[in-house]
Amino acid sequence: MSDDPGDSLEFARATLAAQPFSRLVGARITAFGGGRAVLEVDVRDELRQQSGYLHGGVLAYAADNAITFAAGSTIGSAVLTGSVSVQYLRPALGRTLRAEAHVVHAGRRQAVCDCTLTMLAPDGTETICAIARGTVLTANDKPSART
Repeated sequence: MSDDPGDSLEFARATLAAQPFSRLVGARITAFGGGRAVLEVDVRDELRQQSGYLHGGVLAYAADNAITFAAGSTIGSAVLTGSVSVQYLRPALGRTLRAEAHVVHAGRRQAVCDCTLTMLAPDGTETICAIARGTVLTANDKPSART
């Protein structure tokens, strides 16, 4: 990790807090830096699908954001998702979703990351419910606000 303020956990938390959708979901970053990021979301009824499992879209969101933060810790904080592929392994049941991402390869303008999505039960049991892989690209332009 460099001395760049974009490499700090505090910077990552501030960046996440600036994302309206992340605030809506209630996501938090618990680890960041050195090509790694951990994002957590506490399960609540609004995030479940009709059978009571955590909605797959929440898992995909968590994978996408964890992957992007992990990549950003190596290729710079101005990044955008290039692609994300999620493989759902089992229904997501538990109290907290944890998305742990790490960089597999980083170049000058692109990083490839893997992510493991685990559900934490109230008794502390951990169950892997999905895995993901994504590419993240450096971005030079900030998008303009649209109405």
